[in-house]
Amino acid sequence: MNLAFFEDDLYENFLPLTYTRPVYDLRCGIDELHKKICRVYPEAKKVYFTRDYLAPVFAKKLGAPVNDVDALDDDTVFVNGRLLPSERLKEVVQQFVGKNVVALQDGQPVLISLKSGLCRELGDLFLTPLTKDSLLTLKGKAEFKEVEGLTLLEYPWDLIEHNGELIKEEFSIVAKGEPEGEIDERAVIYGDPKNLYVAKGTFIEAGVVIDVREGPIYIGEDSYVQTISRLEGPSYLGRDNRIFGAQIREGCSFGDVCRIGGEVEETIIQGYTNKRHLGFVGHAYIGQWVNLGALTTNSDLKNDYSSVQIYIKGKFINSGITKLGCFIGDHAKTSIGCLLNTGTVIGVMSNVLASGEASPKFIPSFCWYFRNRFSKGWGLRRMIDTARVVMSRRGVTLTEEEIKLYEELYEITREEREKLIRRSRGKLRRKQEADIKG
Repeated sequence: MNLAFFEDDLYENFLPLTYTRPVYDLRCGIDELHKKICRVYPEAKKVYFTRDYLAPVFAKKLGAPVNDVDALDDDTVFVNGRLLPSERLKEVVQQFVGKNVVALQDGQPVLISLKSGLCRELGDLFLTPLTKDSLLTLKGKAEFKEVEGLTLLEYPWDLIEHNGELIKEEFSIVAKGEPEGEIDERAVIYGDPKNLYVAKGTFIEAGVVIDVREGPIYIGEDSYVQTISRLEGPSYLGRDNRIFGAQIREGCSFGDVCRIGGEVEETIIQGYTNKRHLGFVGHAYIGQWVNLGALTTNSDLKNDYSSVQIYIKGKFINSGITKLGCFIGDHAKTSIGCLLNTGTVIGVMSNVLASGEASPKFIPSFCWYFRNRFSKGWGLRRMIDTARVVMSRRGVTLTEEEIKLYEELYEITREEREKLIRRSRGKLRRKQEADIKG
């Protein structure tokens, strides 16, 4: 059996996080979504489908077939990249493998099982995100069946909502055997020490407080936790994380090579991100290569305790959630003292500079926000040069494939960005004219 991952058009709900990665490469719990399902089927051949501009970067990252229809050489189960693993999912796969079936939940495709012959005939269908119209291609060739009991993520805050419970469920997968790292005897552990795993090469200084009474904590290889830090479970810290006198509260998941200070609560960081200094980030999702300046703080609760509005696909929608922070795309930056509004969305490679008041709720990709104005800043070339420098500081090289991705993404996001820049210029011009008139 082949196991293939596909995207549908609801990947757009997860922008700007999914501008630079397939939806199934988002982190939740201890790792990315696709890795969770791959663990369930270790013997299956893995094939991935995503938007064409992402394919070269993702293929190089995985070393696996991406957008390669010829790789579908056996009966294949195509899994929606927004799915979370579960016992129910295993039951559905077992029920339909080796058959031509489209499994829908509430009208959305959760998985598609195709025999090998039909895979070769219809494989091109997955080269672009599936829509309701493109799914009709399978009418008459596969049986459509409604299923229930599966968890299909729909919005980015769903990742935050499921994060803590997934860490609890997955802790035993990564925490095998006795801890290999070093914990100073003057550190304090509240709860069962078996709920703490410290990997090889990691050191926990004296005076650190670790609370695993409400859930486990995993700290990855070659990490470091500095004196006066407090860590609460459930939380997951990947390889080479450095914690500098921080308050890591429950429900946090950090990928590899993060630098964390201040207070962080119920937040996912994709990896390679710097939040070194004081400031609060809560109920948030932050991409890779993000730098948050000292004292950058997001609001995650409105003063009237009403649910938070989030910018999704060109409009604000009601999340139905009262505690929700920010969503920040890869390579974005904030200056010292930035205040981020409740539910702020910041695009890829954008730069937010403190202006004495809370940020707008939406800042498009490749954009500067400074003194209450949007602008194109230094432009794409300078942004790419900066990314190259940032990555080199962590021993990572910006590849030609990544550069091409950002060039294409710059064009994809152009209209949205320029619309706000024009509007911003118009407001400035009207203000200047009003000032002249006195």
